[in-house]
Amino acid sequence: MRVFSIKYHRMLGLIAGIALLIWGISGLLHPIMTTWGPQQAVFFPPKQAINLQGVHPLSETLATAGIEKASAVRVVPSDGKNVLQVTIEANQPRQYFELVNGTELINYDVKHAEYLARYYTKAEEDIRSVEWVDEFTPEYPWVNRLLPVYKVSFDRPDNLSIFVYTETNASAGLSNNFKHTVQTGFRWLHTWSWFPRDADWARVVLISLFMLSLFSIAVTGIGMLLLIKRKARAPGVRGWHRLAGYVLALPILSYSASGLFHLLTFAAVPPVSNLQLSEPIDLNKAHFPIHEQWEEISAGLNVSTVSIIEDVNGNLLYRLGIAKPRSGGPNTAAEIRNARYDGVERTGPAIYLDASTGLPVEQGDKELALQLSEKFTQNDRELIEDAGIVTRFGSGYDFRNKRLPVWRFDYGAPVNATVFVDTTTGVLADVTLHSAKPEQWSFSQLHKFDFLRMAGRDGQNVIIAIIVLLCLGFLAALGLQMDIKRRRR
Repeated sequence: MRVFSIKYHRMLGLIAGIALLIWGISGLLHPIMTTWGPQQAVFFPPKQAINLQGVHPLSETLATAGIEKASAVRVVPSDGKNVLQVTIEANQPRQYFELVNGTELINYDVKHAEYLARYYTKAEEDIRSVEWVDEFTPEYPWVNRLLPVYKVSFDRPDNLSIFVYTETNASAGLSNNFKHTVQTGFRWLHTWSWFPRDADWARVVLISLFMLSLFSIAVTGIGMLLLIKRKARAPGVRGWHRLAGYVLALPILSYSASGLFHLLTFAAVPPVSNLQLSEPIDLNKAHFPIHEQWEEISAGLNVSTVSIIEDVNGNLLYRLGIAKPRSGGPNTAAEIRNARYDGVERTGPAIYLDASTGLPVEQGDKELALQLSEKFTQNDRELIEDAGIVTRFGSGYDFRNKRLPVWRFDYGAPVNATVFVDTTTGVLADVTLHSAKPEQWSFSQLHKFDFLRMAGRDGQNVIIAIIVLLCLGFLAALGLQMDIKRRRR
């Protein structure tokens, strides 16, 4: 075993050293990008007190526009006022109507996107362009989950641009020259995005070989540490290389194994967005004049959202979202970045009214979420093994989903998945198959070191950067130096 370890450790030294340099340096680009990349200036979504007293009847507004079915109907804040937002189809621009007189606001989805862009960035420069994005791109990759979005670009030297998702008034991502450059470098060096799509199998094979060599050299290195006993530390470079191995061999094993697992998993099952709106609902049933009794209905309540949704029995409900009291909140770029990654709940509880009678509906958020999960999975709730409300992002439901709070339901066979449901607009937020959870845990804990989250986001990035730099210096650089000397001899 000792001879085997020495032989293959030396044999793999060159290729593994190169692999460590490539993926170590490119890996450092990610915390650099998240720490110093552009951050939104405002964390919480826009808020405008809702007052439906005396507005044009919502049912008449929809009927006049000829809208009998829609996937989502909400009252949303936009540029100092509230408007009625209607989503007919998920992949089409949304329609908007004035609340006071029911007049349609033509092509307002673009104007609403511009408003959200200025709200989140506080940018005062002219808007250079507004682009409709309905598929994932290298600049807006699949990890962002939300589609379709608008890319709003400002006319400024750093080319600041923001992706906004108008259905939930969400900031889906920011970019500028710095982030674009770092992100491009990361994609080219870490994931080899420059490979032609029709030759992706070659990319997977080559990266796998590099990761296997890195994993193997860590294993043989550990074998040498355990099997070769020295009475005194080896002199010079060899001594430092060996000493560093005691500390850094496990991180190398962790990074290479989890990276290989991640690569092969996503090569076998390409990632997709599981976001799914509800089927169009029949709006003719929503004829209760909520505007006439709004003062009585909203007495003592700080209503922040109003939407029309459908329960499993086909009954339409008015969902009144109650604003969550805000005490302070994240303000600086670092605070906003940490709040985005950690997940700070942005909304409060909700109450429901029957949209045909106006009577209160006793079923709460959980019951509606259960009904939605049954509808999306086409399976009974008896299959649910565990349930709960998710109010913070974590390894099972991370910041890329950009929706909180959501309800989580763990299904047994035949679903064998965890389903996340957003009751605000009746949306299936995400689905995680049980079979995908080992890779998800591996990548989260062994590759991104999320177990260091207790040190804070910045602390986590600093620790990871130190580990990677030590690996580059003491293992890659010194190891390659010894390998080159040995080859010359």
